[in-house]
Amino acid sequence: MFWKFDLNNTSHIDQLLDREGVTLRELMEEEDVLQECKAQNRKLLLFLSKDHCMLELVTLITEEPPSDLEEKTRFKCPNIACELLTSDVALINDKLGGDESLLEKLYHFLEQEPPLNPLLASFFSKTIGNLIARKTDQVISFLRKKHNFISLVLNHIDASAMMDLLLRLISCVEPAPLRMEVLNWLNEERLIQRLTELMHTGRDEERQSNASQTLCDIIRLSRDQANQLSEVTEPDPLLAVLESQENVAELLKNMFEGEMTEASVVNGTQVLLTLLESRRSGLEGLMDLYSQGCERSYTVNSSILRAIEPHLKDFQQLLLNPPMRSAILTTVGVLEQPLGSARLHVARLVASLLQTCDLSICQEICRLNTMDLLLDLFFKYTWNNFLHLQVELCVASILNHSAHADLQNPGLQNHEERPATGTGNQAEEGTPDQNSTLDPANTPIQDLFQHCRLVQRILDAWEENDKIQAEGGRRRGNMGHLTRIANTVVQNLEKGLIIITCISTELPEDCRGRWESFVGDTLRETNRRNTVDLVSTHNLHSSSEDDDMESPFPNDLSIQQAFSDYQIQQMTANFVDQFGFNDEEFSEHDENINAAFDRIAEINFNIDADDHSVSANSAAFEACCKERIQQFDDCEEEEDIWDEKEINYATQIKSRSRYSTWMISAGSVSATGAWEGSPGPKAPLVASDNSSSGGSDSEEDPRENKTESSPKTPANQTTAPSR
Repeated sequence: MFWKFDLNNTSHIDQLLDREGVTLRELMEEEDVLQECKAQNRKLLLFLSKDHCMLELVTLITEEPPSDLEEKTRFKCPNIACELLTSDVALINDKLGGDESLLEKLYHFLEQEPPLNPLLASFFSKTIGNLIARKTDQVISFLRKKHNFISLVLNHIDASAMMDLLLRLISCVEPAPLRMEVLNWLNEERLIQRLTELMHTGRDEERQSNASQTLCDIIRLSRDQANQLSEVTEPDPLLAVLESQENVAELLKNMFEGEMTEASVVNGTQVLLTLLESRRSGLEGLMDLYSQGCERSYTVNSSILRAIEPHLKDFQQLLLNPPMRSAILTTVGVLEQPLGSARLHVARLVASLLQTCDLSICQEICRLNTMDLLLDLFFKYTWNNFLHLQVELCVASILNHSAHADLQNPGLQNHEERPATGTGNQAEEGTPDQNSTLDPANTPIQDLFQHCRLVQRILDAWEENDKIQAEGGRRRGNMGHLTRIANTVVQNLEKGLIIITCISTELPEDCRGRWESFVGDTLRETNRRNTVDLVSTHNLHSSSEDDDMESPFPNDLSIQQAFSDYQIQQMTANFVDQFGFNDEEFSEHDENINAAFDRIAEINFNIDADDHSVSANSAAFEACCKERIQQFDDCEEEEDIWDEKEINYATQIKSRSRYSTWMISAGSVSATGAWEGSPGPKAPLVASDNSSSGGSDSEEDPRENKTESSPKTPANQTTAPSR
């Protein structure tokens, strides 16, 4: 009985609160204090919202705990205090956001000298962030009165929690008018410019990294929110500054000014890559661009490209003379001069710039022979797949750019630069003329096939790899990407594009022959092997001896669906259908009571035409009918199921398997069970010609019929279907 259990126990916290002189620390020691708080325990909330309790909670998350405490429990109370303050309870939010003395106590945490305790910084950031989302007006008004707020946050930007706080200010303020006020306030405080200054080579790496990540997140958040808002009254001021030519130029100056370091190059390039991102980021968008070429060109603010162009020579120099790195041990041996993150990020930048299909950028890349240098690195670092992907994207962009230019204008007209749709101001100066054309001698496609000798390099690298493998060596790690590059070249040649076809015909005679042989034999065989299924299911079959028999069970998909239905305990209609039952069999309506009787019609009798004994056939039919419907006979007297009965182990014929096969031959009816091969006595049902007209059943001992052979089944005899 459920009432004998005490299901209405009073919480231990309630008992503590009823006690006089209970302290906050005592409550925080209770395991269920957070659950009770989130469950809106009224007594607990009233206690926590008292002035001295709120002050103690704020103190716990802003002041270092005593150093003599055990490290495992030192930050236990500060952590619980943070969880209580951010439990999203209205009473606590109102108290904390409406009491300026508590806000001052929180703000005082920023006035400490760096570095901050990272754990306390995360508690502070989480608490302030929750207030920004829940008590927006009060907290924003308080922070705007603090003229040094942004300076203090940037002073502690080496703590990632401060980065999170800035992003909360940008993304968690609602409604839209108030958010625009906050963005304008942050812009007046020159947030973007000050973050850009932190990217200087003279800054420590932690500050550079967090400043770079903050700028990247601001770009993505601003673009996402601009796309989500259907009605934008004015552009995002922070994004406008980020995309301005002046700010990008300042970023590049900070990257290359003074002693250049790998950290400054990597962090600065990450910001540039984010600025060059399409509106649809990620691998899916990248592969769409790879397959579609410039038909899906980036909607990049041209001012970004104009600011990057003068510094392409600096990135080229990075490829030639990267920051020094020590040798590293890899799984394929010692790498004396690693590729390094700086050169990898330069390759990513070049790939992104080529995907913009900007005329001036492409010409400068050709002039600097950047693609030739990237291909050198591709074949030198045969095990760096990160680099291989970027070089492949560069080649694909050049080929697709050429293909698009051919389709637009067979006369080699340059691809028209798409108008930028960014929220920032678009710089019209420096935009290439729509009617300008590329000199065929200075196009990226010409540079790729003639100066970079792409076809010859593919053939030489393939032959060298075959030689290494023939000597027992391993296949080179860049062969997969090399195969994709070769296929891209072949696909563009098959399209009959003007530029690519003209260039391919200028190849040396021996090279053309090698290429045609390579495409017709080697590459075709490689593609065939790459498309073969690793496991073939065509020849897989069951080891059962009954393979040729039709299975009475559903197919694999049906079984999977049925098992899924079974797992979630749903007797759905498809579950019933798959296992051969009808809805009527589960119905309790009176009109369906005869459903079981209808199944008698499914018993097929084979009457021997030569047998003229009608009485024997009638007797057999009546015997079968009686056995099939015996379970429905009404008993005149209800039987007591608890009465002791004598158990008879004699062979019974009353209960038969539904798989039994009924046979009638030579005036007799016999039933052979489904378990013919099982040991034990068999009990055939025999309706003899000598039986009375009533067709009574008889049970015979099978031992008496040892010498009798079973009657043969006539050729035209059929068996009843298994049910």
